[in-house]
Amino acid sequence: MSSIRTARGGITGLMLLGVCAFGGLRSQGAAPWSAVPQPADVDKESAAPEQQVAPGLQHRNPRYRLRPDDVLDLKFAFSPQLNQAVSVAPDGYIALPNMGDMYVQGKSIPEVVEALQATYGKILNEPVITVELKSFERPHFVAGGEVGHPGRYELRGAMTVAEALQVAGGLTPASKHSEVLLFRRVSNDWMEVKKLNVKKMLKSGSLAEDVSLRDGDMLFVPKNAVSKIERFMPRDSLGLYFRPGN
Repeated sequence: MSSIRTARGGITGLMLLGVCAFGGLRSQGAAPWSAVPQPADVDKESAAPEQQVAPGLQHRNPRYRLRPDDVLDLKFAFSPQLNQAVSVAPDGYIALPNMGDMYVQGKSIPEVVEALQATYGKILNEPVITVELKSFERPHFVAGGEVGHPGRYELRGAMTVAEALQVAGGLTPASKHSEVLLFRRVSNDWMEVKKLNVKKMLKSGSLAEDVSLRDGDMLFVPKNAVSKIERFMPRDSLGLYFRPGN
C-alpha cells in the first residue's frame, strides 16, 4: 500500500462532488490547495497533525465522538436533583448549571463520564454518573469522483473501502482506481490523505489491504493519475476534490 502524503499543487479538469450539498443525517434514541504551514505558523488548535496523535487507518470499531447538536442525558445515581439533558453547542461545549461549561466535542461517552466525575467530584463524594446519547448524527462517508452515484452515504457497521465503493454505485470505466484517495479528519483543521491501489487490492484479493472506513471519511476516485501528495492537508483544500456545484 502506498505511503501517506500532504496535498501539494493543484489538480484541474476534474468534475467534483459538492460536500456541502449533502445535509446531515440525525438519529433519535439510544443507541485551496497550498503547502502545509509549518507548526510555528499555526496556533495550538490547528497545529499540523504530526504534532498530534493521528488515528491509525486500520483501527476498527472506534467509539462515537461527540459533535455539535448531539444531545446527552446525564443521570446521577445518588443525586437525582442533578439529572439533566444537555446539548453540545456549536463551539463544542455543554453547559452545566453551577459548574460552568465543559468542552466535549470529539470526546467519547466514557471520556465524558470521566470528565464529569472529575468536575462533580469537587462537590460530591465519588459521584456515580451515567451518560446516554439521546440524539446524534448518523455515521457517514462521502464518495466522489468516478463512482456511479457520488454522494453522502450512511456508514453501517464495519464497512471497508471496497464495500463503500460498491454502495456508491461502483467504479466508472474512466476511473483511475489504482489511485483512490482516502481523506480522514485528524483535527478540526487537518485531513490525513492516503492513496489506495484498489485495482491491485481487488485483483490480488488481499483483504488485509482493504481499509475499514470511519465516520466522516471521504473517498475520491480520480479520472487521471493524481499528482504527488503528502501525508496531511488543510481541510480547506478539500474543495479541489469535492467542489460545491459540480
